[in-house]
Amino acid sequence: MDISVVLGCSLGAALGAGILASYKLGLLYQLFHKTERQSPRHGGESVAEVLRAHGIKFVFTLVGGHISPILVACEKLGIRIVDTRHEATAVFAADAVARLSGKTESKTEKQTHHVRRCRRSWLILCFVDIGTVGVAAVTAGPGLTNTVTAVKNAQMAESPLLLIGGAAATLLQGRGALQDIDQMSLFKPLCKFCASVRTVREIVPTVRKALAVAQSGTPGPVFIEFPIDTLYPYHVVEKEFAPKNTPKGLMGKIIAWYLRNHLSNLFAGAWETRDLSPLPVHIPHATEDEVQRCVELVSRAKKPVILLGSQATLPPTPADDVRKALESLGIPCFLGGMSRGMLGKNSPLHIRQNRRDALKDADLVLLAGTVCDFRLSYGRVLNRRSKIIAVNRDRSQLLKNSDMFWKPTVAIQGDAGSFLVRLSKALKGHRCPEEWPRSLKEGDAVKEKANRSKADEKTERHLNPLSVLHRVDELLAEDSIIVADGGDFVGSAAYIMRPRGPLRWLDPGAFGTLGVGGGFALGAKLCRPESEVWIVYGDGSLGYSVAEFDTFTRHKTPVIALVGNDACWSQISREQVPMLGSNVACGLAFTDYHIVADGYGGKGYLTGREDESQLDDIIKKAQKECREGKAVLLNVLIGKTNFREGSISV
Repeated sequence: MDISVVLGCSLGAALGAGILASYKLGLLYQLFHKTERQSPRHGGESVAEVLRAHGIKFVFTLVGGHISPILVACEKLGIRIVDTRHEATAVFAADAVARLSGKTESKTEKQTHHVRRCRRSWLILCFVDIGTVGVAAVTAGPGLTNTVTAVKNAQMAESPLLLIGGAAATLLQGRGALQDIDQMSLFKPLCKFCASVRTVREIVPTVRKALAVAQSGTPGPVFIEFPIDTLYPYHVVEKEFAPKNTPKGLMGKIIAWYLRNHLSNLFAGAWETRDLSPLPVHIPHATEDEVQRCVELVSRAKKPVILLGSQATLPPTPADDVRKALESLGIPCFLGGMSRGMLGKNSPLHIRQNRRDALKDADLVLLAGTVCDFRLSYGRVLNRRSKIIAVNRDRSQLLKNSDMFWKPTVAIQGDAGSFLVRLSKALKGHRCPEEWPRSLKEGDAVKEKANRSKADEKTERHLNPLSVLHRVDELLAEDSIIVADGGDFVGSAAYIMRPRGPLRWLDPGAFGTLGVGGGFALGAKLCRPESEVWIVYGDGSLGYSVAEFDTFTRHKTPVIALVGNDACWSQISREQVPMLGSNVACGLAFTDYHIVADGYGGKGYLTGREDESQLDDIIKKAQKECREGKAVLLNVLIGKTNFREGSISV
């Protein structure tokens, strides 16, 4: 081979390696972008500016030095910082804000959409009215690991949520720095998008992208890791990078140059003007052909049923538009998750009981954001002779277990709320035969009468929990929001308590997480300060977040906690004792939780059988205290009933 060819190849390889090294070290970028060494600005300001531009009103946190610049900058820009007593609570509160940011009523102003036709669906690029992302910021290491359960819950509940996490400095990661772990690997399975910011100039585009991804398609959590040196001012970071002594020798000088260059690249172009506005959000919608096929199926059905899931409450379709569509269709509905309350308190279309029997008789079932998981016995409760229309933004959820126990007649990867509105418009003038919902409602009445009679029975000791729940339900304010956090007591509440309207019920969702109560209630009260917020707690689940009564007091967010205190993990004990003959680990004590609330600055009431005749007055007094600014805890001693025997526990 010619020596000139060899030399040419070698020089080319060296040149390529040099260009790559220059790029990696930021040398090329620094040729065209200035490093402002005297600027007092810091990366936390960039984070705060993007959040404000996206309409974020709250950031939930448990403070840590890694993230202090973000919190301080947000406060200066008018974003309210709400600090909690546990990082999981901060994420749960952000989750609640995300869920409740959906519109309940239509707006009159013109909405702006860009529409692109896709092979499978209409893909709507929305620039307005797509709700809000909940935001939580926690410190590195254990601060982040404390959020894992709450983030997984948000993922399974499909809540758009941004988790901001601190991290060790860029040069110290993997070298044994304080609270330094591989955080990215931890959150990649839980989040739609994960990013680790490496320079200050990356902050704005990274946060903008994360917020858009959180709301696009199937909503969910996203995570951004901010190394501590990307958040503090240049002069502060410089002190940490500067060598303590004058470097000696060639290697010392190379290391000193590398550190100076790394610092310069970290801040190069940091304060150049950048676009802060929201990126478009991508939402899948049903095609016209898919809607028309469903119109034909529904119009021929004699006994249709709608199973409405939480996805039907997602923006951009206002919940009020979904409600009107359901009423226009006249099809009986079973409501689950966040869709509870969609039809109000006493709708003739809302069926609460005997779901299995209704599905057995139905000739058409519309799964509007509902998934065939354990809640529908993996699809086994569906009649194989029924026509099944399934609508879901997430394809894996849309077809879950369809390879085993059920088959969709029509499967639509799209938004459930807008689909129902379009279906209703296409079927204008058509209504489900009235005798069908009427017969189901009659069955409802029979079952609820039997349930009500159980509330009148005397328990062996303390108060009948069903009676307590009925009396609270009767006294609920019309604007109440109900937060469900527990097992046995909350399971009973789901049958008895009736949300008065859409977006007025919060439960953990498919993950069945205990401990959501304090955070959900905090987020709900901040979103809807005029609403009466109730947490329905089991005495077991209360232990996870009772310390947040301190948060309610400090941040002036009064709520009412109804604690069903039976001194037991009853949902587990109910099966463990007859099956395995032991109550081990299920027993608790009739603890004075009301005194704990007093200690945190709230107001606690102990209520037992001797107070039964005054129960209504105690509830009304709690409501009055709450209106006057006190967080209230009703520690209600309850006995055992057989109401939920045979229910599934996990």
